[in-house]
Amino acid sequence: MTLTAWLPAALPVYGQPALFAAMVLEGPLATVLGAFLASRGLISLPQVYLLAIAADLAGDTLLYVLGRLGRVPTRLWRGARGLRRRRRALWLQAHLRQHAGRLLIAGKWTHALGFLVLIAAGAARLPFLPFLGWNLMATLPKAALFALLGFFGGAAYQRIDVYLWLFGCTAFAALLVVAGAWLRYRILPYLPED
Repeated sequence: MTLTAWLPAALPVYGQPALFAAMVLEGPLATVLGAFLASRGLISLPQVYLLAIAADLAGDTLLYVLGRLGRVPTRLWRGARGLRRRRRALWLQAHLRQHAGRLLIAGKWTHALGFLVLIAAGAARLPFLPFLGWNLMATLPKAALFALLGFFGGAAYQRIDVYLWLFGCTAFAALLVVAGAWLRYRILPYLPED
């Protein structure tokens, strides 16, 4: 049973916890669908908006913890190559901390790259409260956009899901091209060498 078929059937029985769980698993589509149900009078729009924010932050926290608990195999740090890898990892960690806000907001808004940025933030050991603050700043307008989209055009939620997927894939491809060019011309020439 798909999420879009399960949520409307589960909402009268399980209510807000079902909507919250669906939003943690697939936030934008579940928010659009929840707001559509709000337009039909099954739940209020402010409840959908608050649930979307809480679910988005809960999902972000899970990905942050996953990155924070992740370990790099120790064999990668051995020898001369391992030393180079360790230096580059420390440099990348410092760079991520320095530009955390920009990267977290961009990752949240691209929708396809967000989970990688959230895991990387945990792996880089960003402090949790600033991490949560940046994510909240990106989540507030994003949840409002999807809630309004679902409230006023939610009957087309399946078509909206396709457009979200296409937008996410296009944004991900564009970010890969930009990141590759940026690494090639701005970062790789300045990396520390042995």
